[in-house]
Amino acid sequence: MLYGGIEAGGTKFVCGIGNPQGEVLDKLVIPTTAPKETLSKVVEYFMQVQSEHSLNGLGLASFGPLDLNPHSDTYGFITSTPKQKWQHVNIKGELEKALNCEIYFDTDVNAAALAEHRWGAGIDKNNVVYITVGTGIGGGALVNGQLLHGLLHPEMGHMRLGENNAKSDFAGVCPFHKNCLEGLASGPAIEAQWGIPAEKLPDDHPAWEMEAKYLAEGIANIILILSPEIIILGGGVMRQRKLFPKIHKHVQALLNNYIQKPEIVENIEDYIVPAKLDKHAGLLGAIALALNEGES
Repeated sequence: MLYGGIEAGGTKFVCGIGNPQGEVLDKLVIPTTAPKETLSKVVEYFMQVQSEHSLNGLGLASFGPLDLNPHSDTYGFITSTPKQKWQHVNIKGELEKALNCEIYFDTDVNAAALAEHRWGAGIDKNNVVYITVGTGIGGGALVNGQLLHGLLHPEMGHMRLGENNAKSDFAGVCPFHKNCLEGLASGPAIEAQWGIPAEKLPDDHPAWEMEAKYLAEGIANIILILSPEIIILGGGVMRQRKLFPKIHKHVQALLNNYIQKPEIVENIEDYIVPAKLDKHAGLLGAIALALNEGES
C-alpha cells in the first residue's frame, strides 16, 4: 500500500510516496517560487507517480494560515500568509482539480505532530505538541488523539511574549506582530538581531541563551494551556542540540514547581525532546494525513 505526500513549505515543496510503516520510498524537492510554477511541478511529479503506482491516498501538509473549515467559501485556501505571492491561493482545490483525486490536508505542523505520534517521538502519546523553529515558528497539536482545529488552527508561533521580551530592545521581524515568538526566535529573527545566521554563531554566543529563554516562555505557556504529554521540537534551529538543556532549565524556572509532575520536575529531558523524524517530519506528516483518513 502506497500513499502520497506533499510538504508545502515557504522555501521548498517536498513531494514523495511512502508506506504505512513510515518509510519514504521516493521524493522530489521543488523550490517554492510563484504558485502556478510550483504547483505545476507538483502535478507533474504526481502524474508520473500515478502512471507507475496506485496510490491509496494523497495528503498535503502546508504552511499557513489555512482555511480548514469545509463549510467555508475559502476552504482549502492559504489565507493571510506573510508570503505575499501565496496569499489567497486555493492550494487544495487547484491540486485536486489537476490530479483528479481527493487530497487530505492540514497545517504542516499539525501533520508533523501526527507523524511523530505515529512513527516518532510521540508514539503511545495521545496528547502531543510539535513545534518547528526555523524560517518561521509554528506549532501543531494532537489532543486526545485528534488534530486540534477550531476557529482556525493553532498559531503558536504568534503568541506574544512578555517577561523576556521586556528585557530586549530587538523589535522583532514578524510583519504582523513584530515581537511575537516567531518575530523574536525564528531563524531570520536570530540573524536580524545578531547579524549572523544561526548556523554560524559560536556555541558560547549570548544568542543561544536568549533564544532558549524566548522558546521556554512560549513552551511554558503551551504546557499551561494544553497540558500535552510530550513536546517535540523540530526545524533547522533545533538541530542546535545545545539549546535543549537551556530550554529545560528555563521552562522549569518559569513554571516554578507549579506543575507537580515528574515529567517536568524530574525528567524534563524526556518531556521536551528533539523531533525523531527530523527532516522527514513534514513529508511523513502529509503521508500520515492520507493514511489517517483511510483508517477512519
